[in-house]
Amino acid sequence: MERGPGERTASALFAGFRALGLFSSDIPHAVRFSALKRRFYVTTCVGKSFHTYDVQKLSLVAVSNSVPQDICCMAADGRLVFAAYGNVFSAFARNKEVVHTFKGHKAEICLLQPFGDHVISVDTDSVLIIWHIYSEEEYLQLSFDKSVFKISAILHPSTYLNKILLGSEQGSLQLWNVKSNKLLYTFAGWKVGVTALQQAPAVDVVAVGLMSGQIIIHNIKFDETLMKFRQDWGPITSISFRTDGHPVMAAGSPCGHIGLWDLEDKKLINQMRNAHSTAIAGLTFLHREPLLVTNGADNALRIWIFDGPAGEGRLLRFRMGHSAPLTKIRYYGQNGQQILSASQDGTLQSFSTVHEKFNKSLGHGLINKKRVKRKGLQNTMSVRLPPVTEFAAEEARESDWDGIIACHQGKLSCSTWNYQRSTIGAYFLRPGGLKTDSTTATAVDITSCGNFAVIGLSSGAVDVYNMQSGIHRGSFGRDQAHKGSVRGVAVDGLNQLTITAGSEGVLKFWNFKNKVLIHSMSLDSSPNSMLLHRDSGILGLALDDFSISVLDIETRKIVREFSGHQGQINDMTFSPDGRWLITASMDCSIRTWDLPSGCLIDSFLLDSAPLNVTMSPTGDFLATSHVDHLGIYLWSNISLYSVVSLRPLPTDYVPSVVMLPGTCQTQDVELSEETVEPSDEMIEYDSPEQLNEQLVTLSLLPESRWKNLLNLDVIKKKNKPKEPPTVPRSAPFFIPTVPGLVTRYAAPEQNSDPQQSKVVNLGILAQKSDFCLKLEEGLVNNKYEAAVTLLKELGPSGIETELRSLSPDCGGSVDIMKSFLKMIGMMLDRKRDFELAQAYLALFLKLHLKMLPSEPVLLEEMTKLSSQLEESWIHLQSLFNQSMCVLNYIKSALL
Repeated sequence: MERGPGERTASALFAGFRALGLFSSDIPHAVRFSALKRRFYVTTCVGKSFHTYDVQKLSLVAVSNSVPQDICCMAADGRLVFAAYGNVFSAFARNKEVVHTFKGHKAEICLLQPFGDHVISVDTDSVLIIWHIYSEEEYLQLSFDKSVFKISAILHPSTYLNKILLGSEQGSLQLWNVKSNKLLYTFAGWKVGVTALQQAPAVDVVAVGLMSGQIIIHNIKFDETLMKFRQDWGPITSISFRTDGHPVMAAGSPCGHIGLWDLEDKKLINQMRNAHSTAIAGLTFLHREPLLVTNGADNALRIWIFDGPAGEGRLLRFRMGHSAPLTKIRYYGQNGQQILSASQDGTLQSFSTVHEKFNKSLGHGLINKKRVKRKGLQNTMSVRLPPVTEFAAEEARESDWDGIIACHQGKLSCSTWNYQRSTIGAYFLRPGGLKTDSTTATAVDITSCGNFAVIGLSSGAVDVYNMQSGIHRGSFGRDQAHKGSVRGVAVDGLNQLTITAGSEGVLKFWNFKNKVLIHSMSLDSSPNSMLLHRDSGILGLALDDFSISVLDIETRKIVREFSGHQGQINDMTFSPDGRWLITASMDCSIRTWDLPSGCLIDSFLLDSAPLNVTMSPTGDFLATSHVDHLGIYLWSNISLYSVVSLRPLPTDYVPSVVMLPGTCQTQDVELSEETVEPSDEMIEYDSPEQLNEQLVTLSLLPESRWKNLLNLDVIKKKNKPKEPPTVPRSAPFFIPTVPGLVTRYAAPEQNSDPQQSKVVNLGILAQKSDFCLKLEEGLVNNKYEAAVTLLKELGPSGIETELRSLSPDCGGSVDIMKSFLKMIGMMLDRKRDFELAQAYLALFLKLHLKMLPSEPVLLEEMTKLSSQLEESWIHLQSLFNQSMCVLNYIKSALL
């Protein structure tokens, strides 16, 4: 479908702002030292951009500009950061801007190695290219046979000028001089693929990590193996050495464990188990500091400090997000600064929209928290609760008791959480007497006062619990509230009404206090989810037939029905004022419905289907989560800072695909001249001078221009000065004094000559004004618009002067006076500038009333004008009387 030049193609209400909760990926990090600031910086990859953190406080320093594809490998030197995406890689300056781009590989780049003024890149076809950084030209290209020597690791040995060491998946290693393009030596290897190469603190010594889990400390000068270590956790992912005086080597594994080896005693001294929940992507000891930086694919960046007596490491600082896709997100509180999120990794976390330092994790749900603490279980996987599928939160009593209730996948009991203490609560809420293992909790809600939790089960039962004590406070219905599974529960803002929705297609209204059924209504289809906007009493229902029904809980009637989604509706949210309903569906679209007009006002598509959507209580951001994505994506509400058209979208509207926002805040981009042209939607409405020819229209002039025309002589008399202004005499250069002992100034001499008048009497020199000339033209062509325009530009005194000059005594004529009366008649016929016509005519009659009866031509014109005035005023007076009657009735009638 082709779009017109003025038709919008993207979302008119929401613009991508930034992503929250993304800190690391499976790409190894890079550590840099700034000699200027004397600080270490760590760079981690996040999708299509990378973050730079200050190691001292782990604060975010910079976010790079995005690249077209996901970054596949990364490296850094003292000046630049190199990031590869596909078969291209770029150099970034100041951790942000792309300054060089290198194109020449035909396969995906897998390794990067800075090399002074050059950089080395290796792709998956084992093609090695050496580039000059500043000219972006190839210096050397080496091709290797993948079946014989497929490059898997690269290292520049310390003090080895112009030499690089290459490791292969076949197990052999090669030492090359890249300046002379010569193979210097081939190491036979250990018949196992090389996964990691790392320079040891000693010259000529290199650590080689193998696929078998072995670590070989090898002297490449004499081709001698100095020592061997072995880890049983799979291939070695990364290696690093301490340089602060302790001969310790750390090695990462795919299990998330880190082994610490003593190089003097040649033994394992410590194990850092579960340092990450996924493979260790990279680990680096900071130079001459007891700090270890690690990152992994679990979306975590951690700094460990080794200050214990046994050389063990403890967690010092970290930045952590969810390691698995999200299941539910909701704004917490009323300030719109915290977002609660539940994930398939079993954790509940809070992300701040202001700064990352306010993020906090509420941790994993544990089946028996006291038992874990008492016995000190290291492996808590067996006692962890399944992922949270639904939760409800209320901050009203968060400082007194738990304020979050959550139901877990496949579990009957619901857990309580405390946001203030950032931990799981004391109670597991479940009904007594149920013995069936198949029954699970499917829907939860918490009252606005924070005292009660309402839980719906897959068996159809709906129970109420006290949040403070965890005691069961009753159930809705005799045996069960619904025959089918409960799909949604909601409590109104005053704890008067409880609404429940069942999979059998029935919506029920209950009295919250005595649990009595008030009303029941059948739905057209089975409900999928339910959402209540407590302030307005509007209930949104997403049905299994991909339609949406909106009910008023006061009248218990369906007030709006929306259809248009082509897939299951995953989530809904209301705007704070209750005017918009925003829905997210499996058809990859997010739609905004305007409830007062009942129309679709915005729609846009995404690359990944949105699972959750929630609107900020302040209305400034829309937060979304998506399939197979670990982050929370914020969209700014454009209507808060720009003019937005809320016209209904046509039925054949085809939304365009919008990219997800990156981790960097979107900056305002200057629009090009082509996009500055206003579309049909954004053109402001200009009101015409007259809406309809039958409507009486007033002018836009201020009242001071016409209201006081009849009283102008009184105003002039009041404002007349009592005496003419006197010009002060200029003081003499030498002030005269009176002779005597006491100095006295001489009084100035009074000028007794009367001042002569400076007013010049023009007499017969007066000429006809432009207004009189326009009236004379009007007698010929019967057009008076120019004359009316001239009068509008004049002030009250100027208008009086012009009307006085119309009489024959002041230079005018009877024909000009007749033309003026015709001009007033034209204004009354067109019903424009109604109040000006009345004011001008009143002043005209006041000035020339004595001479009008003596002129038959003017008298005839006055008769016509009188009938026009009477007709227009009778019409207006009847309308005024009708309006006054209606207003008096509304004020006095008992409605």
